Amino acid sequence: MTSMYYTPTRVIFGKGAEEKAADEIKRIGAKKVLIHFGGKSAEKSGLLNKVRSNLKENGIEYAELGGVKPNPRIELAREGIRLCEKEGVDLILAVGGGSVIDSAKAIGYGLYNKGEVWDFYSGKRTPQGSVPVGVILTLSATGSEMSDSSVLTNETEGGLKRGCNSDYCRPSFALLNPELTYTVPRYQTEVGTVDIMMHTIERFFHSGEGIDFTDRMACTLIKDTMEKGFIALDDPENYDARASLMWASSLSHNGLMALGNDQRGDWACHQLEHELSGMFDIAHGAGLAIIFPAWATYVHKENPDRFAKLGSLVFGIKEKGEEGALKTIEAFKECFRKFEMPLSMKEAGIDLKDSELEELLDKATFFGKRTLGAFRKLEREDMKAIYLLAR
Repeated sequence: MTSMYYTPTRVIFGKGAEEKAADEIKRIGAKKVLIHFGGKSAEKSGLLNKVRSNLKENGIEYAELGGVKPNPRIELAREGIRLCEKEGVDLILAVGGGSVIDSAKAIGYGLYNKGEVWDFYSGKRTPQGSVPVGVILTLSATGSEMSDSSVLTNETEGGLKRGCNSDYCRPSFALLNPELTYTVPRYQTEVGTVDIMMHTIERFFHSGEGIDFTDRMACTLIKDTMEKGFIALDDPENYDARASLMWASSLSHNGLMALGNDQRGDWACHQLEHELSGMFDIAHGAGLAIIFPAWATYVHKENPDRFAKLGSLVFGIKEKGEEGALKTIEAFKECFRKFEMPLSMKEAGIDLKDSELEELLDKATFFGKRTLGAFRKLEREDMKAIYLLAR
């Protein structure tokens, strides 16, 4: 059993990190940049003007494309590819959070590989490279700033939400200034904190041997993220809390929390949630708070001691076996509740119809072509049971 840790992203962390954008672009040798961003917040905060000035002062040409939404859409990525081809762009600079970064990664794939970019998300093709992507991070959540993952929603095909994993899309550089997250809305801080925690929890539930050091490192990240998330809610400009969340976001999803374990982790919760947020457009972290307790309730008997160990290291739960597992599940539910997350689809305003349940299952199974999970392999009927527990 072997595992690999590969992190080519050059990270500049701390106050003023965003001012290094031009230096990093020149280091790579790019001549023209696409500044890719979301809505009005980056403009209103002055960050975009700061980035524009930084590039102009260093003689770097740029084009712009905004409009990225949560659960980023494939159509905007296609628009970005066309714009970059027209403008001769050779680096994508994502200014924003995970949705912006994932959209930038898709543009990078499409520019390099040509053809229909959705092919990489539907599994029809495998990317053979990517135009470089750089990041100025403004939201601690997805870890996309260092990860090999990009997730997009295809709005023209019933809200299919699919991921593409490849080391080619790992950003060339990530500029991480915790101060840029001071103005993140309360709800986005909450869903982002849950997302960070879940990236490590998913890796914790692998199906074979692992090493205790990685378990303890992972649980320290989960515990610290939970604690710093609460601090950031009470004191949004607490630098230590924001810095801890930002770095945890990166480390939670760059592969470190799985090193020494037999595989990447379980990921059934993420896959089940992708279909939920793809269809109903809810925040990813909120969807994970709905799915994880239902999944855990359904699968915990597969290895209750694994759940109990998680509960012991994160919450100090002393009970072992089945009792410890159940207390761990309840502790996470209480944690998510304190972050004002829904714990059921109903609480999220989703009145799931039977026909919609079947649609979720069709999409989650890739229309009968895949199972989910590693901790316990889930067939269609298992997924149905979990969705019903979450309904």
